[in-house]
Amino acid sequence: MQDFNNQNNQGVPPAPPSFKQEEIFYKKPASFRSSFFTNTLLTILICLFGLSLISAAYIVFTPGQLYNDGEEIESGIKSFSKKENYSGGVTAVIKIRGTIQEGQNSSWSSSQSPSQIATKIRELAENKNVHSLLLDINTPGGTVASVQDIYSALTYFKSKNKPVVAMFRDISASGGYYIATAADKIVAQPGTITGSIGVIMQGANFTPLLEKIGVSFKPIKSAKHKDIGSPYREMTEEEEQLLQDMINDTYAQFFNVVKKSRPNIPEEKLRIYADGRVWTGSQAKALGLIDELGGIEEAKKVLENLTGQKNIKFAQANFTSLSDLGSLFSSVQGKFNMKIEEATTPKVYYLWTY
Repeated sequence: MQDFNNQNNQGVPPAPPSFKQEEIFYKKPASFRSSFFTNTLLTILICLFGLSLISAAYIVFTPGQLYNDGEEIESGIKSFSKKENYSGGVTAVIKIRGTIQEGQNSSWSSSQSPSQIATKIRELAENKNVHSLLLDINTPGGTVASVQDIYSALTYFKSKNKPVVAMFRDISASGGYYIATAADKIVAQPGTITGSIGVIMQGANFTPLLEKIGVSFKPIKSAKHKDIGSPYREMTEEEEQLLQDMINDTYAQFFNVVKKSRPNIPEEKLRIYADGRVWTGSQAKALGLIDELGGIEEAKKVLENLTGQKNIKFAQANFTSLSDLGSLFSSVQGKFNMKIEEATTPKVYYLWTY
């Protein structure tokens, strides 16, 4: 009977593993995946650290470079030595690109912030090798304080008896034009978009959406206007008037710098032009908002007239930081964060936007 049972048992499939056996079986792959993830993360961090070292070495050891007579300005930022004497000096080139505003992230990802540009301009003002400055501008504008920071640095540069010429690329509107008013002359292409003399503050009201999904916010504040501009409630008429007064004051600051830089335009006409609209370069030239039509060659001629020097040389200012590398990894995230921030934290802009 026992032999018979043994024979029957030989044909019966083994019992399925118990719960404890399954648990042990699945722990090994999870451990393997965790180890693989850790090793991959370590490898990425090591590579990033190596790239940082290479970038730092490049910044430190890259020799100075001058541009030959009439040569187009390259896109890369090159440095030039403060110690070396250049015959007759050089025209330093500062590029202003994109929306002008201070980043909310660390310096690792804040490439050429307005404060860095302003600091560099002040340094160039003290550099004996620099006799003039070319502003290469391509921007729709930016936040009021950031724009004014660069403008202030330019006025300091000019106080050293060093001329400044602004050259517009595709667009130099609102805050871009504000900065250019500090220049002695403005050069733009006939098709450049410029103007947009005005101020804008954009907010949001999420109340209808929040009511639909049953979400509400209750701020605890020290005074009734502490959360003025909040997107979580309707704005009162009193608050709207307070913000409008602030916008009017900021606009007056913009208007006054344009009026100061364009004395040949009667104030009553300037009031008409400075209503926020944009102009082409050729329209702006006819209105007296810019001085010359053209590109780098025209800007070079203007600089030669202002400095009294022929065959001037360009040298692009170097921003000594590792931020350019960081910006490669954070530019997409930065743009997304900026949109979220704009929706939740109102800012006052000299900016051409919709």
